[in-house]
Amino acid sequence: MSDIVPFSPAAEQKKNEIVQMVTFALEREEYGVEVLSVREIIRMPELTKMPNAPHFVEGVINLRGTVIPVISLRKRFNLDDHDHDRNSRILVMELKGGNLTGFIVDSVAEVIRIQKSSIQPAPDVAHQDGMQDCITGIHDHNNRLLILLDLNLLFAEDEHNELMAAM
Repeated sequence: MSDIVPFSPAAEQKKNEIVQMVTFALEREEYGVEVLSVREIIRMPELTKMPNAPHFVEGVINLRGTVIPVISLRKRFNLDDHDHDRNSRILVMELKGGNLTGFIVDSVAEVIRIQKSSIQPAPDVAHQDGMQDCITGIHDHNNRLLILLDLNLLFAEDEHNELMAAM
C-alpha cells in the first residue's frame, strides 16, 4: 500500500483560507472574533440596568430603535471588574437566531487577516462553565498569543434562553 496522499485542491484551498478577525483586549490578554459576526463597534453609552438579569448582563441599550442586551465579557470570563474608560467599547454582534448582543471589551485593537492553517487548537484548561467551548483556537500574531473566540458558543442553551427571557 502506498503512503502517497493524493493532491486535493479543495483541501489545499481550505488550508490556505484567510479569515479576518477583530482583535480586542480584556485585562492584558488579546482576543479575536471573526469580523463577519461583528455588526458594529460602538463607544460605551449609558446602560439601563435590568432586574433579575444574570450577573454578567450589564444592562441594555437602545441601538437605533432596537433594544439589545449588553454582556460584560470580564464578568463572564470571571476576570476582575473595572470601571469603563475612554478605550472601552461594545462589540455589537449578531448571534444565533439573529439576536443582536453587545459585548463590553476593554479596547478594540485592529482587524487582522490570518491563514486558517496557522490557528492552533486551544489547550484544554478552561473547564469552568463551558468556557472552553467558545475558544476556537490560538494564533501567534507578531509574537503575541491571540485567543480566538466564537461568542455563539459562550452560553449554554438554557443560559441563552434565560438571557433572552430577561430582555
